[in-house]
Amino acid sequence: MGISVTKLLIILVIVIIVFGTKRLKNIGADLGGAIKTFRKAVKDGEEQTADAGDDVIDSEVTAKDKDKV
Repeated sequence: MGISVTKLLIILVIVIIVFGTKRLKNIGADLGGAIKTFRKAVKDGEEQTADAGDDVIDSEVTAKDKDKV
């Protein structure tokens, strides 16, 4: 019940006819650039998260007197 190879080829031919090879090449390049940028952003985010976990704050907790009303 899935999509067969024949159906995929027919869809590919129709897409090539509708959009043309030059436009498909541009779309592919844009999509590849977007994926590359997304992967870089995810990697940068993971590095920032890992760096943030290394900070240790050492302090003493003191009781504060309540203000009189």
